Amino acid sequence: MIRIWGKIVKDNKILDDYVAISNIDDTYQENLKACIVELCDKFDIEKPYWLPCNVDEYNKRHKTVFNLNNFIDKTKFDKFVIEEINDEKA
Repeated sequence: MIRIWGKIVKDNKILDDYVAISNIDDTYQENLKACIVELCDKFDIEKPYWLPCNVDEYNKRHKTVFNLNNFIDKTKFDKFVIEEINDEKA
């Protein structure tokens, strides 16, 4: 199971947030993709393009920020942030 917290940010304020959960019997990438699709549908935004910097950031921190460069259409927000929620204690 994977849980992704998505946030829409404008002027450093969270306009909307939501936690998407995917528990499909498939790879981690497919579960992540399902969560991102759910978040984009919830926020009524297009799916962002993953640039190499997003892949690197997500692989290192399980968090990445999509900005205007990740979308083709003009957006009404500054950032779309996704972060994996992990309840495991160290």
